[in-house]
Amino acid sequence: MTTPTRVLAISTCAALTCGLLAAAPAHADDDPVEQIVNGDFSDGTTGWWASSGIEMSVVDGALCADVPGGTENPWDAIIGQDGVPLEADDSYDFTYTASGADGVVVRALVQEPVDPWRTELDARSALAADPAPYEHVFTASTDLPEGQVAFQIGGAEQAWTFCLDDVSLLGGAEPPVYEPDTGPRVRVNQVGYLPQGPKNATVVTDAEQPLPWELADADGTVVAEGETVPEGLDPSSDQNVHSLDFGGFTEAGTGFTLTADGETSHPFDIAADRYADLATDALDFYYTQRSGIEISDDIAPGYGRPAGHAGVEPNQGDTEVTCHPDTPCDYTLDVSGGWYDAGDHGKYVVNGGISVHQLMSVYERAHHAPTGDPGRVSDSSLAIPERDNGVPDVLDEARWEMEFLLSMQVPEGEELAGMAHHKVHDEAWTGLPLMPHRDPQPRYLHPPSTAATLNLAATAAQCARVFAPYDADFADTCARAGEAAWDAAVEHPDRFATAGGQGGGPYDDDNVADEFYWAAAELYLTTGAAEYADAVTGSELHTGGAFTASAFDWRWTAPLGRLQLATVPNSLDGRDEVRASVVAAADEYLAAAEEHPYGLVLNPENGVLVWGSNGLVLNTMVVLATAYDLTGDARYRDAVLEGMDYVLGRNALNQSYVTGYGENDAVNQHSRWYAAQLDPSLPNPPDGTLSGGPNSDTATWDPVSEANLAGCAPQFCYIDHIDAWSTNELTINWNSALAWVSAFVTDQGDAASPAAPTCEVDYTVHGAWESGFTTQVTIRNTGDEPVDGWELGWSFTGGQSAGRHWSSELEQSGSRVTARDLDWNAAIDPGEETTFGFVGTGSDRSDPAPELFRLNGAVCGQGT
Repeated sequence: MTTPTRVLAISTCAALTCGLLAAAPAHADDDPVEQIVNGDFSDGTTGWWASSGIEMSVVDGALCADVPGGTENPWDAIIGQDGVPLEADDSYDFTYTASGADGVVVRALVQEPVDPWRTELDARSALAADPAPYEHVFTASTDLPEGQVAFQIGGAEQAWTFCLDDVSLLGGAEPPVYEPDTGPRVRVNQVGYLPQGPKNATVVTDAEQPLPWELADADGTVVAEGETVPEGLDPSSDQNVHSLDFGGFTEAGTGFTLTADGETSHPFDIAADRYADLATDALDFYYTQRSGIEISDDIAPGYGRPAGHAGVEPNQGDTEVTCHPDTPCDYTLDVSGGWYDAGDHGKYVVNGGISVHQLMSVYERAHHAPTGDPGRVSDSSLAIPERDNGVPDVLDEARWEMEFLLSMQVPEGEELAGMAHHKVHDEAWTGLPLMPHRDPQPRYLHPPSTAATLNLAATAAQCARVFAPYDADFADTCARAGEAAWDAAVEHPDRFATAGGQGGGPYDDDNVADEFYWAAAELYLTTGAAEYADAVTGSELHTGGAFTASAFDWRWTAPLGRLQLATVPNSLDGRDEVRASVVAAADEYLAAAEEHPYGLVLNPENGVLVWGSNGLVLNTMVVLATAYDLTGDARYRDAVLEGMDYVLGRNALNQSYVTGYGENDAVNQHSRWYAAQLDPSLPNPPDGTLSGGPNSDTATWDPVSEANLAGCAPQFCYIDHIDAWSTNELTINWNSALAWVSAFVTDQGDAASPAAPTCEVDYTVHGAWESGFTTQVTIRNTGDEPVDGWELGWSFTGGQSAGRHWSSELEQSGSRVTARDLDWNAAIDPGEETTFGFVGTGSDRSDPAPELFRLNGAVCGQGT
């Protein structure tokens, strides 16, 4: 989360931002003075200037200029006027008529005339060949006695002619008023519901008594009906609301609608596979976020672009980056690759850490959770260049970021060797839009930090586990880097990133006890070493104090360690208490969700929704989902499903916060290259991109939010506008949470409660030596029906492999092992059992026994 670009609130009619602000017509109070000199060009070009290479002339009463093609940035060609005064808190009506090549975007600014060029208005207009009027209404934030009006007209590939007329800037305008269009008062999940899952909606109404409701199918036939439940005033939205439960209807279909209080909802589906596309799209998002590689239009249609920051002009590149001049070093690093963090071009280890962790955890959960599906995270499941290479695609994508994180480690022989540089980004902030390959800024490494180093230790340890079955050499590289990072962090436990700075977000964090706990947990899970077990159990965060009211995020990562210890097979003493602590935290979130009329699982302190609230909502759902994986209690699963309702439209704004999903989806997330709102030749963010969501923490607002959201109830503190970065940014860590949760929801199918196990498995290691082990597996039929032919599947945690075997046919693919009957032992009667065995080859790290077995697809209980 990053990217301040100095912007103030705007209303642009006949332009791309039209509709953001419902501005009343400008009016004159005491005959407001015209601030623009010679705005009708009756005196030729007097009062106007142009940047080098631009010749102005007056043609048919308009100022015109030939603009050369091939410039890189909007500011490479400018026409402007200086000496334009503004008064703080006065509202201004800025109007002009302009024409040019169809679709070319002009950036209109009212700003300081010198560095740092603080803007009072920053608006873009898409021109047409014929002259058209444009209007922007804004309120000045400060006195500006000698301001500047500028039209940035560079950045087009082809030469064109810009013409301008009737330029006017008048004070005394009505302040702009933002009125969001919230659509029908019946709020639903605009994507859909699972047939056997909970189905809830919220009705905004002044009624105090229950209201009748009807559910209709796509043909308009009423298929269910009932009454709403009055809930009173909801503080998070300042609305009087009723809740509506139609969970008793379980038939699948498309195009359903709910009607109550004279309002009909957006349409939605009821289907068991409704979230499968979202689970894929949320992961495909990362390919177009990649740095250092050409994005293929064949793979991601509409998103193709040259490689960014690959050392090709005008990029200065990430291939030989040295330290920031304020903290110099005598080496350079090749830190190309990785994912752009958010809507800017920065790359941050602390945010990359939680993001790549959650992608690798999508893979781990698929193999270790009772409702997980290893086949869904297989090779060739995503749209990426590495398809069909024998490695699960989610791991291929994770590796792109993991290799970047490894490259940020200080080399051996250097001061602070083993630590990780905190981040790499531009020297100064850049404007929007700006494609990655056109970024001309110098790039610098920022000083190593303990937090970044521990993020590397944790993710590298996890990398060593998940890649062991597919690339042993890369797994070993990760293992060595992770242990070196841990040692360096122990030696330097209090090197903290500083707040503030230019060109990138600070990601400052002066409490790293949580990162130490997470890193120790991952290293223990991978190595089984007593050093890391002691660091886990000796932490004040172990089994108590890890979970907060807002679950976890990049700054607070202790819950990641707890969740991993609870779910990834291991032999840690007191593991039952670890699991109990996860369930206890989930109970707190569950209570909040059950009380909230919108099913919101997040119950923040003081009711404030902070920057990236949607990411916190989803991470809270990760804890609830994990509690379901541990207990099978459907209440936790259902809370996750209701949490998705909130994200996908059942909220105060009737807003789906995911691009491409829902009737009213967010499409203008803050980004320098998914910037269709600023330049129609560029795309919107790809389907499956999550917006940060409502932010009622006014101290963090961007200028667009400041000018439009004053006094908003928490859920209303959001604008789907590209310049509203504090409410509408995209980031890799919010999308990783979406990917994890949407994968979980996809795995729930029709959300029917799982049947009780009818089998039991004993997995017993009879002998182990330095590089191997002998295992006996017993399958016991605990059901009432005979088993006639069996297939038993499980996944190893790390680099174990099954070799010579007996009494079964046995094969292994990656971490997945499948044993099948021989004809003579195919039948297992109720109460009977059969046994087979194998000799395994272990890794040089920890080889915990698997904990999840499926017999003919059904989960078995564990024996001794």
